Amino acid sequence: VEYGRKSRCDMEDSTRGPIGATWIFPSFPIVVTRPSKIISRNLKLKVHLGFIAHCFYSDFGHIKLPTAEYLMVENAPYLRHTHENLTIEGYSRAAVQSYWRVPELKMGFDLGAQPWDFMGTPNWCISHTHLDHVASLPIYVARRRMMKMEPPNIYVPAYAVEDLRKLLLVFQRLDRGRMNCNLVGLEAGQEFELSRDHVVTTFATTHTIPSLGFMVWQRRNKLKEEFQGFSGDKIRDLRLSGTPVTQEIRTPLLAYTGDTSPAGLDNYPPVYEAKILITEMSFIRSKHRREKIHKFGHMHLDDFVERATMFKNELIVVGHQSTRYLRSEILRVSERKIPPELFSKMKIWV
Repeated sequence: VEYGRKSRCDMEDSTRGPIGATWIFPSFPIVVTRPSKIISRNLKLKVHLGFIAHCFYSDFGHIKLPTAEYLMVENAPYLRHTHENLTIEGYSRAAVQSYWRVPELKMGFDLGAQPWDFMGTPNWCISHTHLDHVASLPIYVARRRMMKMEPPNIYVPAYAVEDLRKLLLVFQRLDRGRMNCNLVGLEAGQEFELSRDHVVTTFATTHTIPSLGFMVWQRRNKLKEEFQGFSGDKIRDLRLSGTPVTQEIRTPLLAYTGDTSPAGLDNYPPVYEAKILITEMSFIRSKHRREKIHKFGHMHLDDFVERATMFKNELIVVGHQSTRYLRSEILRVSERKIPPELFSKMKIWV
């Protein structure tokens, strides 16, 4: 934070509920007025060379939460959880809205709504075109144009590209502002490069309309086995002669399924091996028949119980719960029915 300048910072309430996630408060304006050193432990916010005006500041060096008057924008709720070096942010409720992002990867999944703070993420993967997963596409594109950001990359099922382009053109005419973005259509089994260290592949999921899941792979180059033990000079000479001396190794890092029945996971085994899995668990009550739920492309809590030993993931984030359930019921039933070993690595996102 620069001395004497108006800037922004993010406030985070570190109080964790029973689901182990963190509610996020949006950005708010701060003004640095005189030098000092403030380090906030309870809010995970470090500010140097500044006294925070318009915030409550305790005698113990802790910055308390700002009042609603100073919250910049609070247009859509989201939760946050950090696992090792990746942060999962988002919110999902069936027929309401679904949106997720991983800031470290500079990518997000689905655009059922668009928290103001998510605007800076430049790459988005859309699983399917139900409105609770895509309705905020025009808003997101328009905001980035308004804030003079580069056009984003939007990866969508191939069948939807032309209709989404027409939709954006309609809003361009209504809004009288250009809707610039790179719409990329994908089929199951294709891939695109996210960064030097990450590549994304697509897989088919099972829903009432064609839909895609996305797998983020971490990749690195490893010396081929036949060259193990060679000296550095020898390897250099081989490389200069045009001989490939390395091979690419991929590790499943993060899987996102969107809406799907269990077949969407079962037909793509790497989903069960990814370090982090973001998926759905729309239904929990025993009286809700799974055959019908699967027919409409969704998952039941019992589907997780049946596959408890298949999930090798370190973290499983489940959302998209039906609005017929209260939060307390979802948490209570999940803890009672899901085996402890599986439940211990699940975050029930509600």
